[in-house]
Amino acid sequence: MATQTKTAKNGKPAIPAFDAFNFQVPSMDVPASFREFAEKGLVQARDTYAKFKNAAESAGSAVEDTFETAREGAFTLGVKAIDAVKTNSDASFALAKDLFGAKTFAEVIELQTAFARKQFDAMQAQVKEFQELAQKYVTETAKPVTAQVEKTFKEFKAA
Repeated sequence: MATQTKTAKNGKPAIPAFDAFNFQVPSMDVPASFREFAEKGLVQARDTYAKFKNAAESAGSAVEDTFETAREGAFTLGVKAIDAVKTNSDASFALAKDLFGAKTFAEVIELQTAFARKQFDAMQAQVKEFQELAQKYVTETAKPVTAQVEKTFKEFKAA
């Protein structure tokens, strides 16, 4: 192993040069079948990456759609709840006004009984409306995710 010591500009010895590391890499011919196999693997890896990337982007879009639908549903249900509270409080104030105008105890009982029936019917209608809205928004919220999962499985199954 031949070494040569050179002096750097500052007068200190430079890093020695090793002739043993100056070697040539012998040229090798890669068999055509191996090259084809490697190229096919590379193409397949790129295709798989593209599919995963598209699936991830679509999943992100589906999640955004899901959150938007959920937000819209929560807003609609909140507005319906406020409307129901207003309707019920208006009915209660109307009852109080009617009770102050009652002249007999029998009239008070009659007003109270009629109010109870109306409120029971109103509550049933409100609960039914809430159930229908909730069902609608749960279904609509799950729809983008369900569709995306089905699409992704079909794409990967076809591959």
